This record gives sequence, structure tokens and C-alpha cells, in this order.
Amino acid sequence: MPSLTRKMTKTGTRLRVLATFAAAASLTLALSGCTKLETHSPSSVRNAADASAAEAGTGAGAKGAQARAGGLGTVDCAHTKCIALTFDAGPSENSARLLDILKEKQVPATFFLLGKRHIDTYPELVRRMSDEGHEVASHTWTHKILTDADPDEIRDELERPNKEIERLTGKHPTLMRPPQGRTDDTVHDICRELGLAEVLWSVTAKDYKTNDSDLITERVLDQSSRDGIILLHDIYDGTVPAVPGIIDALKKRGYVFVTVPQLMAPGKAEPGKVYR
Repeated sequence: MPSLTRKMTKTGTRLRVLATFAAAASLTLALSGCTKLETHSPSSVRNAADASAAEAGTGAGAKGAQARAGGLGTVDCAHTKCIALTFDAGPSENSARLLDILKEKQVPATFFLLGKRHIDTYPELVRRMSDEGHEVASHTWTHKILTDADPDEIRDELERPNKEIERLTGKHPTLMRPPQGRTDDTVHDICRELGLAEVLWSVTAKDYKTNDSDLITERVLDQSSRDGIILLHDIYDGTVPAVPGIIDALKKRGYVFVTVPQLMAPGKAEPGKVYR
């Protein structure tokens, strides 16, 4: 735990957030067969949408849908090696620099934002994320573990950041990431009610345990594969400095960066379902 202790010196917020993230190391085991959690891959969403379009005879294939997806033109992740960068628990004092890097590299990302002491502290960064073409989504209001909460608490944790994000950006979030990836049927039901799909990850650098940017880069590159969803946290000092190297190395491997919705196009994530 010494690296965690060093990071907890900045603010009381860091202390609370770091303490909750420390338990996230158990998520890999939880998703590797010790649970009945059903997850859906980006490719399965694309394939289902293409099959549905073919059956309907609409001709609305992947390229057409991706052309409408935003700043990446006609990129088609069914035939292109796509990958998604995602960042949890911001905005933070590091987010402006991260946005500068993403703009320079022309890379879109998906941000799962915390409410208390983050969205309400850096509203201008939330607006900037949206204005610069990134997907803005929710990571709850206080990082409460949703599987330990009652339904009213879960609903409040999800509704509060959504309302603030919509107020700041004009767009209602359709995605959320449960703290520590912990979810259950009650969470699914409430997400379905609120129009939210749950997004987990396939790549983690465990950047909540280290300030070593080279190690963070190495971990991401070792785990990355096509249709990957990379989990990082821009609240930690070692993460943002690692991002340029991660982007450059993955581009050299032929990857194209997309947002999570673009990764699934022409399909869409369905509320109440879990994706990774």
C-alpha cells in the first residue's frame, strides 16, 4: 500500500477515492468465472445490428452508421482494428492536460465522471469534454458501491450526475460505469429504468496502485486487443503522462481510437445491459 499512501496526500477527496479503488483489484476474478454476470462484447452489438438491418432490408450497414457516429468519418470497427480509451473518476486538476493531449493526437475518449467534488468542481472541463467530441458518461455521484446501496440510493447516485452532465452539455448520458465494476440485478433494473447501459472494461493498468507512467503504459500495451475498452483514471499523477506513449504505440500497431458508442456502431448499448 505505500504507493497509495503517497497519493493520498493531496486532498481529502483523493483519500476517499483511492480507498474505494484499492478494492478494485478483485474485479478481474469477479469477471473471470466466479460470477454469473452476463456481459456483451462490442462485436456482438455490431453483429446483431447488422443482422437486424440485413433482415429488414434497410441496407444500414456498419459503414453508414459509423459515418454518422461523429468525428471519425467512415471508420468501420467491423473491419478496422478499433480500441476505446476510457477515463474514470474525473474531472480533476489533471484533466485539462489530458484534453490537450487528446486534441493534439486527434483521439476521442469516453469519460465516466464523478459528481461530488469533480463535476461540481470542474464544470468547465465537463463542457470542454463534450465540446471536443468526447463521450461524457457517469461514474455515480459519490463513488458509492451500488451493490451495497438500497434502490433509492442507487437511483440518486445515478440521477444526480446525469442531471448535472445534461445541464452542462445539453446531452443526457446513456452510459454509466459502476464503481469497482460492482453490479447486480437491482442495478441493472434501475439502469434500465433510467436509460443507462453499464460499461466495464477489458484492459486495466491498475493506475490506482502506481505513479510509474512507464509501468502504466506497459500494462495497457500488454493487455490491449481489438475492440478493447481501456480503463484509466486521470485523477492519478502517473496516468496522464502515460497517455501519449499509449496512443503512439497503439497507433503504430494499427489501432484506431473511438468512443465506446462508436465501438459498438451500428448497434447501440441497451439500457440495463452490461458491456465490456
